[in-house]
Amino acid sequence: MDKIIVTITGLLSITGIYWFFFGKKEEAMDASDTWTITVEGGYKPNVIKIPKDKPATLTFIRKDANSCLEEVIFPDYKIKEYLPLNKEVTITLPAAHKTSGFHCGMSMFHGRIEVA
Repeated sequence: MDKIIVTITGLLSITGIYWFFFGKKEEAMDASDTWTITVEGGYKPNVIKIPKDKPATLTFIRKDANSCLEEVIFPDYKIKEYLPLNKEVTITLPAAHKTSGFHCGMSMFHGRIEVA
Protein backbone atom coordinates (compact mmCIF):
# COMPACT_ATOMS: atom_id res chain seq x y z
CA MET A 1 0.00 0.00 0.00
CA ASP A 2 2.86 2.38 0.81
CA LYS A 3 4.42 1.81 -2.62
CA ILE A 4 1.16 2.78 -4.35
CA ILE A 5 0.87 6.02 -2.37
CA VAL A 6 4.50 6.93 -3.06
CA THR A 7 4.10 6.15 -6.77
CA ILE A 8 0.92 8.24 -7.11
CA THR A 9 2.49 11.13 -5.18
CA GLY A 10 5.58 10.98 -7.40
CA LEU A 11 3.52 10.97 -10.60
CA LEU A 12 1.45 13.93 -9.40
CA SER A 13 4.63 15.82 -8.48
CA ILE A 14 6.17 15.16 -11.90
CA THR A 15 2.96 16.30 -13.62
CA GLY A 16 2.84 19.47 -11.53
CA ILE A 17 6.45 20.33 -12.27
CA TYR A 18 5.97 19.69 -15.99
CA TRP A 19 2.86 21.92 -16.05
CA PHE A 20 4.64 24.71 -14.14
CA PHE A 21 7.69 24.86 -16.41
CA PHE A 22 6.27 23.81 -19.79
CA GLY A 23 2.55 24.62 -19.55
CA LYS A 24 0.88 27.39 -21.50
CA LYS A 25 2.08 30.82 -20.42
CA GLU A 26 0.21 34.08 -20.55
CA GLU A 27 0.11 35.32 -24.11
CA ALA A 28 0.74 38.89 -25.19
CA MET A 29 -2.37 40.91 -25.88
CA ASP A 30 -3.29 41.40 -29.52
CA ALA A 31 -2.73 44.70 -31.28
CA SER A 32 -5.40 47.20 -30.26
CA ASP A 33 -5.75 50.83 -29.18
CA THR A 34 -6.52 50.38 -25.45
CA TRP A 35 -5.32 47.90 -22.84
CA THR A 36 -6.09 47.25 -19.19
CA ILE A 37 -3.15 46.13 -17.09
CA THR A 38 -3.69 44.67 -13.63
CA VAL A 39 -0.86 45.41 -11.22
CA GLU A 40 -0.83 42.50 -8.78
CA GLY A 41 2.45 40.77 -8.03
CA GLY A 42 3.72 42.23 -11.30
CA TYR A 43 2.02 43.40 -14.48
CA LYS A 44 -0.68 41.25 -16.08
CA PRO A 45 -0.28 41.06 -19.01
CA ASN A 46 3.39 41.93 -18.99
CA VAL A 47 3.79 41.90 -22.79
CA ILE A 48 1.62 44.24 -24.86
CA LYS A 49 1.58 44.42 -28.64
CA ILE A 50 0.74 47.85 -30.01
CA PRO A 51 0.28 48.87 -33.64
CA LYS A 52 3.15 50.78 -35.24
CA ASP A 53 2.79 54.56 -35.57
CA LYS A 54 -0.44 54.73 -33.53
CA PRO A 55 -0.85 56.09 -30.01
CA ALA A 56 -1.73 53.54 -27.34
CA THR A 57 -3.83 53.99 -24.20
CA LEU A 58 -2.90 51.87 -21.19
CA THR A 59 -5.11 51.70 -18.11
CA PHE A 60 -3.39 50.45 -14.96
CA ILE A 61 -5.33 49.12 -11.97
CA ARG A 62 -3.11 48.45 -8.94
CA LYS A 63 -4.50 45.76 -6.62
CA ASP A 64 -1.25 44.97 -4.79
CA ALA A 65 -0.30 47.05 -1.72
CA ASN A 66 3.41 46.41 -2.37
CA SER A 67 5.13 49.81 -2.24
CA CYS A 68 7.39 48.85 -5.14
CA LEU A 69 4.39 48.79 -7.46
CA GLU A 70 3.25 52.34 -6.55
CA GLU A 71 4.91 53.75 -9.65
CA VAL A 72 5.18 52.71 -13.26
CA ILE A 73 8.04 54.08 -15.33
CA PHE A 74 8.39 54.16 -19.13
CA PRO A 75 12.05 55.20 -19.59
CA ASP A 76 11.90 55.44 -23.40
CA TYR A 77 8.90 57.80 -23.19
CA LYS A 78 10.16 59.67 -20.08
CA ILE A 79 6.86 58.90 -18.30
CA LYS A 80 6.58 58.22 -14.57
CA GLU A 81 3.13 57.77 -13.01
CA TYR A 82 1.92 57.13 -9.48
CA LEU A 83 -0.56 54.23 -9.24
CA PRO A 84 -2.97 54.61 -6.31
CA LEU A 85 -4.40 51.41 -4.86
CA ASN A 86 -7.63 50.18 -6.53
CA LYS A 87 -7.94 53.20 -8.85
CA GLU A 88 -7.56 53.37 -12.60
CA VAL A 89 -4.69 55.40 -14.04
CA THR A 90 -4.68 55.98 -17.78
CA ILE A 91 -1.46 56.61 -19.68
CA THR A 92 -1.43 57.50 -23.36
CA LEU A 93 1.77 56.64 -25.17
CA PRO A 94 2.65 58.46 -28.39
CA ALA A 95 3.12 56.49 -31.59
CA ALA A 96 5.75 53.82 -31.01
CA HIS A 97 8.49 52.95 -33.44
CA LYS A 98 10.38 50.30 -31.52
CA THR A 99 10.03 47.75 -28.76
CA SER A 100 10.40 49.29 -25.31
CA GLY A 101 9.85 48.38 -21.70
CA PHE A 102 8.34 49.61 -18.47
CA HIS A 103 9.03 48.79 -14.83
CA CYS A 104 8.11 49.58 -11.25
CA GLY A 105 9.80 52.25 -9.15
CA MET A 106 12.48 49.85 -7.88
CA SER A 107 12.89 48.09 -11.24
CA MET A 108 11.94 44.73 -9.71
CA PHE A 109 8.86 44.10 -11.91
CA HIS A 110 9.04 44.57 -15.67
CA GLY A 111 6.80 44.68 -18.70
CA ARG A 112 7.42 45.00 -22.41
CA ILE A 113 5.73 46.87 -25.25
CA GLU A 114 6.17 45.26 -28.65
CA VAL A 115 5.41 47.07 -31.85
CA ALA A 116 3.27 44.93 -34.17
